[in-house]
Amino acid sequence: MRRRIETEQWRPGTKIPTLVELEREFQVARVTVRQAVDILRGEGLLRAQQGRGTFASEQSADRHWFKLATTWDVLIEQIRHNVLKPIKVSDPPRFPTLREGEGEPADKYVFLRSVQYKDSTPYGIVNLHLANAIYRLAPSPFREHPALSVIAGWKDFEIQHAHQTVVIGSADPTSSDLLEIGLGAPTAECRCILIDRNGVAIYVADIVYRSDAIQLHIDLLTEKRALAGAGVRAAPVKGAGRSRRGDRLQSHSS
Repeated sequence: MRRRIETEQWRPGTKIPTLVELEREFQVARVTVRQAVDILRGEGLLRAQQGRGTFASEQSADRHWFKLATTWDVLIEQIRHNVLKPIKVSDPPRFPTLREGEGEPADKYVFLRSVQYKDSTPYGIVNLHLANAIYRLAPSPFREHPALSVIAGWKDFEIQHAHQTVVIGSADPTSSDLLEIGLGAPTAECRCILIDRNGVAIYVADIVYRSDAIQLHIDLLTEKRALAGAGVRAAPVKGAGRSRRGDRLQSHSS
């Protein structure tokens, strides 16, 4: 129902189906439909008019406030003021599982798990392996602030590679509970890697975002414009509008 409002399948100001019709369509109990409507009313997406029914709001708040970054500077600015709630882990994994191209493992890691909040609403779960040598440089800041913003503040620290990959997933029981979303609800699963000049993966984070709070925007012609500004002729963009069936939706930036 939220998706129908956000995509304007239910256009602003239009009356939505009745509880009976929604109950029949979604094949759930009446109380479930009523609870869903109450949630969307609380979010400002629906409004009720006595004797007339329920309508999609004319001006719905944009819930996709968190923009997934595709450059280092934008990423740091986005997370700089995040509010973190640390989560204790009784038996944390000692080492991250590194894939091809993600660098060599450090001698030792510190595992940090936290939930990120916006206006008291959880929107992301961070599972981070931070190289112990890096963690020891600023233990308190790393436990109180986003680790990337702490590292970015070090002027003399050199990062050789930074990669971020995003895939579409669904909420498991743990993420459903921590993010306050339904079991199986769509999520965006982000993997972020920092590799130092020695080829060591010093930062390996797996982050789960609730999909109704994030947005990914990529300027597909940024590189082409940069080449043109440098006087280099870029190859034309080919295959626009084509897609391959069965491909897994994935965005990768570095």
